[in-house]
Amino acid sequence: MPRLDATLQVIRQWDVRTCAGFNRAIRIKWLLHLFRAVSWLGDGIVWYSLMLALLLASGAEAAFAVLHMAAAGLACTLLYRTLKKGTLRPRPFEVHAHIAAGAVPLDRFSFPSGHTLHAVAFTLVATAYYPALAALLVPVTVAVALSRLVLGLHYPSDVLAGAALGAAVAIASLSLA
Repeated sequence: MPRLDATLQVIRQWDVRTCAGFNRAIRIKWLLHLFRAVSWLGDGIVWYSLMLALLLASGAEAAFAVLHMAAAGLACTLLYRTLKKGTLRPRPFEVHAHIAAGAVPLDRFSFPSGHTLHAVAFTLVATAYYPALAALLVPVTVAVALSRLVLGLHYPSDVLAGAALGAAVAIASLSLA
């Protein structure tokens, strides 16, 4: 167990150092505003807008893809809420005085990043149906994930876990479609 404890301690130190490094970007006012906007869009606005745009542009042809995205989003919401209630990990800015909150979080706990989980799942499902959207959605997804670090709302491990879980939900749902 001492080896595991030492490894976990190294990971925790990396998590805090990396989060603090990204969080320093909010000292630059335009970056703070940019990442707040990205995070706000990642609250669901970009994904709901995408689904609406697909329906408006393609009508009934897009219905199955949009329903698939909505189902994946619902699965993501259930998963991340369950995990947050089970892990109860405080947000970085609540624990470390040198990490500032750049935005008000939507919920209380940090693990996993629900924004990242949803962004990855929506991007993978949407691009499975519409591959050309990858050029737009991948940068948006990366920006949403980065916003969570820059704003001091998540540790890198929260974001990585969110990305992995979002990918797992998308892959599982695509295998069932």
